Amino acid sequence: MAEPPEPADMTNKSVVKAVRLLRELAKHREGATVTVLAAATRIARPTAFRLLHSLEQNGFVDRIDNNYVLGWELARLGKIADPHTGLVRRVQPVLDDLAAELNETATLSIPMGDDDFELIAEATSSHMVGVTMAKNVGRHFPLHASSTGKTLLAELPKDRVESLLPSTLEAFASRTITDRDALLKELTEIREQGYSVIDNEFEEGLLSLSRPVRDSSGKLAAVLTVEGPRYRLGRDRIPEALQQMQATVDRLVGVLWEGSGAE
Repeated sequence: MAEPPEPADMTNKSVVKAVRLLRELAKHREGATVTVLAAATRIARPTAFRLLHSLEQNGFVDRIDNNYVLGWELARLGKIADPHTGLVRRVQPVLDDLAAELNETATLSIPMGDDDFELIAEATSSHMVGVTMAKNVGRHFPLHASSTGKTLLAELPKDRVESLLPSTLEAFASRTITDRDALLKELTEIREQGYSVIDNEFEEGLLSLSRPVRDSSGKLAAVLTVEGPRYRLGRDRIPEALQQMQATVDRLVGVLWEGSGAE
């Protein structure tokens, strides 16, 4: 019996390259020349120029002298678009796999400025018992007492954290860090080690781990979190969980960005 034919590649390479140019342009707040953009995206300069001209004609980029900036039409469409529906559809299978591997709850949160975050996707384990909670999406979590919040705070300079948080912080559980200076010390450790942990800080018996998800410019784009009750997700499982979380972060980067960067 004959093998079924391979599905045709429906990807339009010109569109893919235009998207790469837009993403690169987003890194240059003051704009960038076609030469800079072409070099950064590894697109031939004449091709980059033609694509940028087409994008300019349709309002997706503007040109100021020799510099290109993101355009008004891109901003207009961005305001109309649902910020999370398409994103959740892409990341949900990845979260489901991580939750199944660890048999715990996995979530993905998006920074909302530098002082808040929104939990947009969640995958639960097969045994949702104990202190681990389902339906976290849309729930508010304190910055200083959640591993996601600590990951967000660790991105900020010391003076910004001090302006956001009082010197004495609210206690939620027996080990909540209530001294801002102690929290600042821990944030330095989080930056150095690349992950955050809470242990009996938000709820008694709850352990939670978070890792940052960064875009191609290194900016924090999302936070991956795994949580579970300490009798199941104890400190002895942290190395294993962090390793699987890093593999998941790599998958998320591929799903969200790298897949559209292929030639």
